[in-house]
Amino acid sequence: MGITIAIDGYSSCGKSTLAKALAAKLNYAYIDSGAMYRCVTLHCIQRGIIKDGIFLTEEVVKTLPAIHLSFQFNLKTKFNESFLNNKNVEKDIRSLEVAASASSISTIREVRIQMVKLQRKMGENKSVVMDGRDIGTAVFPNAELKLFMTADTDIRIQRRLNELKLRGDKISFAEVKKNLLDRDYQDTHRKESPLIRSADAIVLDNSEMDTEEQLRFALQLANERIKNIKEEKINQ
Repeated sequence: MGITIAIDGYSSCGKSTLAKALAAKLNYAYIDSGAMYRCVTLHCIQRGIIKDGIFLTEEVVKTLPAIHLSFQFNLKTKFNESFLNNKNVEKDIRSLEVAASASSISTIREVRIQMVKLQRKMGENKSVVMDGRDIGTAVFPNAELKLFMTADTDIRIQRRLNELKLRGDKISFAEVKKNLLDRDYQDTHRKESPLIRSADAIVLDNSEMDTEEQLRFALQLANERIKNIKEEKINQ
């Protein structure tokens, strides 16, 4: 008996890290919804539609039919990787340049409609863990388990800075802080599906938690939900 698990929250809270680990433990499919918006952003940058962070909405909408997204499971890493028009772009979409425009691209109504449609199709068979900004509110409002992740702002900035430095990017704390705060503002103030906590979501503040503690917390909740649903079906 599989369930749908929706994980929402702020940037650099470790949503993807937790979602991947949880999916692996449950033997569920993992879908990174944020990667999908990043892929659209990367495509627009490559096509010259986004220049220095500036773009025309109509040009983005016009190019949507040329964007084909998919996820392929990497047997070595045990995780799904993002493919844009049949090319592996998992590393490319993690750049600060892409991150800087992804939140703006995600505010476009036509982009969100197309991505949500694809996300729902990917999760229609349940047994899926999906993370993003509006999974529990817009994509899967009936998900059996919803988590909303948050953390202290400075801790999030440092986590993101460490991630970028590991990739070899030369960037300052101040630059990462501006990018993260800009994304927070865009995510929470956009007209289309803003980042908000679903009323039935369980808050996970991981400021003082390591990845193993977060996984144990989420796994316990997931197993409890799965058990309760099984018992409900037996008693029907």
